[in-house]
Amino acid sequence: MAFADPSAFRLPRLRFLPTEQLVPHEQQDDRRTGALTSRLHESGVLRNPPVVTSAEALGDPRYVVLDGANRVATLRAAGFPHVVVQIVDYDDPGVRLSTWHHALTHDLEEGFERSIATIPGLETRELDVSHARALLARREAIAFLVRAGACVLSLHGGRDLHERNALLNAVVDRYRARVPYYRVTRDSLDEARARYPDVESLLVFPHFHPEEILDVALSGARLPAGITRHVIAWRALRLNLPLGGMADQERTLEEKNRWLEEWIAERAAGNMVRFYEESTVLFDE
Repeated sequence: MAFADPSAFRLPRLRFLPTEQLVPHEQQDDRRTGALTSRLHESGVLRNPPVVTSAEALGDPRYVVLDGANRVATLRAAGFPHVVVQIVDYDDPGVRLSTWHHALTHDLEEGFERSIATIPGLETRELDVSHARALLARREAIAFLVRAGACVLSLHGGRDLHERNALLNAVVDRYRARVPYYRVTRDSLDEARARYPDVESLLVFPHFHPEEILDVALSGARLPAGITRHVIAWRALRLNLPLGGMADQERTLEEKNRWLEEWIAERAAGNMVRFYEESTVLFDE
């Protein structure tokens, strides 16, 4: 390994953890789970480890999954006692939390509005986009829907984080299993349609804070799938760890972690670990 600033490089913190200690903060995405299960069985390796953060500072021995909830759910369902994860500090400057918005690919204007109008406690208002953005930024709205050729539909309701989250789940449940959607980072319908011509509307979500993510997860609730985006510095990718090591019921957690340390050290010594300072674009994910 050779770097312009060797002192800047650090290996990711990889550990085996008990599967039962891993708590997701978002709903499982059923659209991805089936394909993920097939890939795991075919490859026989864990390609990219889930990323978790410890809740010990909150007096809870569990770890909240920041990225990789579907991988954890798949491995848990398969009966794996332990999972290799990357552990990060949530307050590390290298961990950034942002938001995905959902670009919906079918025209839902009338049907979707009629559907969400039946959600108890949810109020809708037609506004201009600037007003809707301001309300969402102040968390006076839970989301807003940008529709082609129409006013923005601002969504309101809930007295606290958990009530607002329950309403968000109810809204997303109205389409996530039946209407295709893309995840985008900006709240511009025009930009979404330039990239995905079949997009008809855009559901814009608020920016969440790490404290809210931990609160939701540890309470047993879940955010809707695919709305939080964690950007992790020093992210471990292409670990390609054999699944047999995680499935082993005979070895203890301590034995597995000693084996993992040796396995990583061998790869580092064999010049198999790479760090890329520049942004990269992968075409095999």
